[in-house]
Amino acid sequence: MTISERLLHFLAKLSRRSDLVIAILMLVAVVMMLIPLPTFLVDILITANIAVSVLILLASFYVSHPLQFSSLPSVILIATLFRLAITITTTRLILLQADAGEIVSAFGTFVVGGSIAVGLVIFLIITVAQFIVVARGAERVAEVAARFTLDALPGKQMSIDAELRNGDIDQAEARRLRQQLERESQLFGAMDGAMKFVKGDVIAGIVIILVNLIGGFAIGT
Repeated sequence: MTISERLLHFLAKLSRRSDLVIAILMLVAVVMMLIPLPTFLVDILITANIAVSVLILLASFYVSHPLQFSSLPSVILIATLFRLAITITTTRLILLQADAGEIVSAFGTFVVGGSIAVGLVIFLIITVAQFIVVARGAERVAEVAARFTLDALPGKQMSIDAELRNGDIDQAEARRLRQQLERESQLFGAMDGAMKFVKGDVIAGIVIILVNLIGGFAIGT
């Protein structure tokens, strides 16, 4: 068996044990928060985080029905925790070694040109946009979607029962539709909770950046 075949076989096994994958990723995130990592490994993790974020965005665009991506709330929670672990890791490297890797340095040079004043202005703009527009807007959308879905659930169930009594659908189809309604209600409820988690992560990110600024100036002076 070649290396590629072994890798595919391993990935196929992992896909059947999604709970194990989630547990491993959570353990990796916790280890990242506690153990100092080398800068080259941090660069790899940041690249992987950006790639996964782009993949999630593209997958959400091409989904025709919400249930086709029913694992989105769990994916958002894991990705958010992973990003928070990366933030803590880079903070440790910046304060201890004054070096968070090539990617962080490249972003700082490209976005703000290495200027502290420009960096503060850009930081304030991004903070306002991320917290007020993105985080609160996404939280409100998820909350309204969950509320409307739960409010419409009794009416949809009565409609399924009426179609079953009229003979428009059989027992198997009625069972499938009820299961679909249950999965939709669980999905939108989970998305509501996931968006609250994301909002908390945004607040934590703002606090961490402020701590970075204060700690960086204190250590630098």
